[in-house]
Amino acid sequence: MIFDPITICNIDIQNRFVRSATHEFMAEKDGKPTTRLGDLYEALAKNEVMLIITGYSYVLLGGQSDIFQQGIYEDRFVEAYQKITEKVHRYRSKIVLQIVHAGRQATISEEYSVPIAPSEIKGIHSAVTPREMTEQEILEVIEAFTRAASRAKKSGFDGIQLHCAHGFLLSDFISAYTNRRTDCWGGSVENRTRIVTEIVRCIKKQVGVDFPILVKLNATAGLRPNSQQAEIGVEISQVIEIAKILEKAGVCAIEVSGGMSKTSGVTIKLAINSPTKEAYFREYSKAIKKALNIPVILVGGIRSLSIMEHLLENGFADMISMSRSFICEPDLVLKLKSGKATKARCVSCNLCFDIEGIKCNFEFD
Repeated sequence: MIFDPITICNIDIQNRFVRSATHEFMAEKDGKPTTRLGDLYEALAKNEVMLIITGYSYVLLGGQSDIFQQGIYEDRFVEAYQKITEKVHRYRSKIVLQIVHAGRQATISEEYSVPIAPSEIKGIHSAVTPREMTEQEILEVIEAFTRAASRAKKSGFDGIQLHCAHGFLLSDFISAYTNRRTDCWGGSVENRTRIVTEIVRCIKKQVGVDFPILVKLNATAGLRPNSQQAEIGVEISQVIEIAKILEKAGVCAIEVSGGMSKTSGVTIKLAINSPTKEAYFREYSKAIKKALNIPVILVGGIRSLSIMEHLLENGFADMISMSRSFICEPDLVLKLKSGKATKARCVSCNLCFDIEGIKCNFEFD
């Protein structure tokens, strides 16, 4: 089943493998994508990773969260991205641009000394408490995401993915823990999700109703059950309600993830060394998939072919998303397909997150 084709949105994909977005540390300081990124994605396409989601690309100056992160905040980046999509499209693979605003997790600079957020809830990413956004600033962010999607289409991307996970701005609007607003952008689940549905509506109006919009969604913030904060964290019943709202708005696929900067070790777990540790968001994805009619993509420490097949055959997901495994082995799909391997070599050490550019730095025997 993992090697069977699938159609998500209006994209025909030749197998169920997805390269999940990660920060590659391969853009220039101003966010302009480099040829290294193109080479990275081309290697995945050549090796039959049929859906590639790029590293997160920030939509506004001041919305960057890390050094050498790629951006999509100006038209001048379109030409560089066109070269990247042309490389991928030499093969049968599809490529989607993930777009993001870091919100309260933004990098602090002299020009952007105070990050923006739905509410003044401090995270651990910055020593500075964020400033609550005005409604005008919310509208400006919606417009920035819309312009970014337009640039993505002009660049030749097959769609975009809105990053609504991991404690970045859209995620923080959705979460009741980080969104304490009392206006139309806070309170109820519908109001907290409004910024995302407005972004989707504006993209469809400006870019076209058929341009695929995917979402990476937090199924859990990872707050401890005995914490007072857990009472206002995102629970699965609310996540399902959010997912239904997104589906109704026109989102055509949801990738299930979790965690935020305050809850380290949730998004990217170490030492995935047995099948029982794989697919650590599986129960969330199963509940979400059961409630939706659009495809669900599952990420989170998936390593073994047998686990991948089990997840697809038993209603946990429609596609399997991996990042670290493809950093370690860009040719993993071909190895699994040919029978040369039954699982990824990746030991989940996280040494691949290299400021000089992601690469496997584990010394295998």
